[in-house]
This record gives sequence, C-alpha cells and structure tokens, in this order.
Amino acid sequence: MTPLQKAANLTVVVLPFGGFLASVVLLWGNFITWRDVTILVVGYLLTCLGISVGFHRLFTHRAFETSRPLRYGLAALGSMAVEGSVITWVADHRKHHNFADREGDPHSPHVGRGDGVREALAGLFHAHVGWLWGDQAHADERRYAKDLLADRGLVWVTRLFFPLVGLSLLLPFAAGWALGGTLGAGLQALFWGGLIRIFLLHHVTWSVNSVCHFVGRRRFQVRDESRNVWWLALLSLGEAWHHNHHAFPSSAFHGLKRWEIDVSGLLIALLARLGLVWKVVRIAPELQARRELGARPSAELADAPAGS
Repeated sequence: MTPLQKAANLTVVVLPFGGFLASVVLLWGNFITWRDVTILVVGYLLTCLGISVGFHRLFTHRAFETSRPLRYGLAALGSMAVEGSVITWVADHRKHHNFADREGDPHSPHVGRGDGVREALAGLFHAHVGWLWGDQAHADERRYAKDLLADRGLVWVTRLFFPLVGLSLLLPFAAGWALGGTLGAGLQALFWGGLIRIFLLHHVTWSVNSVCHFVGRRRFQVRDESRNVWWLALLSLGEAWHHNHHAFPSSAFHGLKRWEIDVSGLLIALLARLGLVWKVVRIAPELQARRELGARPSAELADAPAGS
C-alpha cells in the first residue's frame, strides 16, 4: 500500500470518528432536528443498500443480474458509502473469501494470533479497522476483479469515486438547506447526514469483518470462523447473517430462515417481482439441510472452494 493510500484510509477513519465525538456533545445540547434524523436515515439506507445489494451481492458474488442503469446506479450508491471504489471493494472481498480465516485473508481476527484476551482484542482490532493499513489490505484487481475491469461503465464509476464522495456530502447539505431554509440548517444536515452517516455505516460494515468472525451462531459446515449475529443483521440490512453467506456465497439471500430478517434480500425479491432483476440465486432447502452441522459431509462441501 502506498503512503497516499494509507493517508487516505486514515482520513476516512479519523474524520467521521471526530464527527461522532462531536455528535455526543451536540446531542447533549439538542443540536439535532427530525429533519436531520430523516436525512441521516435515508442516506444510511440508500448507501448501505449500495454496499449490500450492489457491491456485495451483485458485483462480488453475481447473485443476480440486472439492467445497466440499475447496475451502475447501485455502483454509484455503494461508492457514496465511502468504503472505496466498486472495483477495489470487490477485489478485496473476493480475496477475503478465497482465504477466509487463513493466511492471506485481509481482515481475519484469527490469523497469526495466539490465545488470550490481549491476542483476541488485537485480532478484533485488526479485523475491524487495523487491516486498512496492513500488508494484505488491497487485493490485486487484475486477479480478483478482472470481470469488472472489463466493464467500461464500472471503470467510469470507479474513476468518479471522489466526485461521488463529494456528492454524498453535498446532497444532505442541499436537502438541509432546502428544507430548513438557512445555511446553518444545511451545515447541520451535512454533519448528521454526511459525517455521522459515514461513521455509522463504516463501523457496521467493519463489524461484519470482526464481530461476525468471532461471536455468534453457526449451523453449517464451513471451513472458516464465520458467525451469524442477529442484532448486527438488523443494522447491516442482512449482511450479518454472515455464516449463512460463507456457507452459500452466491446466494442472493443471506437470511435463510423466515425469522432471519434480511432487508437487502427482501429488496432483491421485490425487484425480481417487478422484473427489474433476474437469474436470482436461491439455495434449495435440501442443499441447506445437507450442509448443516451434524449432517453427513456431502461431496458438494468437500469439493467446494473456500469462497467465491
């Protein structure tokens, strides 16, 4: 990783965190309105769906297909989450699946760690945010995202990453100014709908990397330490049914039981009904049963790659 990339990652981590610390003081003084909360929630939902439905399920795992306008729209929304460009994000995540919790995984909390509380905390920190400055932080895009590099539209969205980041800050400012009628209302909306939104979404996403490989429930035969964490699944719109996802990486639905709420999966199902997405990958109950812990190991599991 170049010094410029390390500096950029540091800025992306520290600046929203500074905003979060300021928000504690501002909330104490009631420096927030329902207008700010609405802008924050709408921005969070849209950019989170850009990551979960777009970057993750569509581009990384090809869990469904869709039209070019929706494809590039999801890529733009995911970019506005400020977690890196679509091609970089996909390459890093595919590498994670190829080496899940083994040497080469960019953000495993287990690799190279011993036993004990200090080692566990160090592993969690690395998986959560420390990996952004590690030797394995970025994957070779030509190896892990060759298909996306061949898509000229996605290459353009990648080149527009920084303008899209600027737009993700401009839009809440404009909404606050338009609804509040003053420059101060715009700046206040920028704070909540910009910095605080980015902070919250970053740490929810990073918690899937850290928490969901450390604590939670497991029910499938997998070769890594992935876990399902129900409360984080609510905040991540279904991404924290992470053990399910590692068992069936190409599934469009991470919540595999009726009570496993997966907002991103519900959106994909709705888009499929409307004819806006197709070739949606669904995992048959029979295959799920064969993969469950305690079931006789199947040939599919024995021959399956670590991830895709």
